[in-house]
Amino acid sequence: MIRVVVQQERIDAAAELVRAEAEGAGAVATFTGLVRADDGVTALELEHYPGMTEAALRHLANEATARWALLGATIVHRVGAMAPGERVVFVAATASHRTAALEACTYLIDRLKTDAPFWKRELRGDAARWVETREGDIAASARWLAE
Repeated sequence: MIRVVVQQERIDAAAELVRAEAEGAGAVATFTGLVRADDGVTALELEHYPGMTEAALRHLANEATARWALLGATIVHRVGAMAPGERVVFVAATASHRTAALEACTYLIDRLKTDAPFWKRELRGDAARWVETREGDIAASARWLAE
């Protein structure tokens, strides 16, 4: 099963893990991304285009389930304003064996960082700046496309 959710509400990682485990798989790999307080960041704001964002995330989940024959893939992503330490994203991949689950989870987060249509703005005191995609994220995503 594929589950894609874009929401303003906080992510309940425990509830998402319970859902993923209910898939009846032998392995569940997860990733939880948190807002970092790097360089004095006091808040992170994420904007998106409803409908387009969910379609892009579903496309990535479909690619992962086909590539690794997953039993399930979950992507839950927040939008709106978030404070340091809050969850931004939760990704889970369920499979019969750990290798597929671990690789698919890594694939999903790597591709999500470059292919999901989110616009990020960091706030630092009275200043704000839009966040560009990092070179490391581009390289991580590109390696999956080369295979």
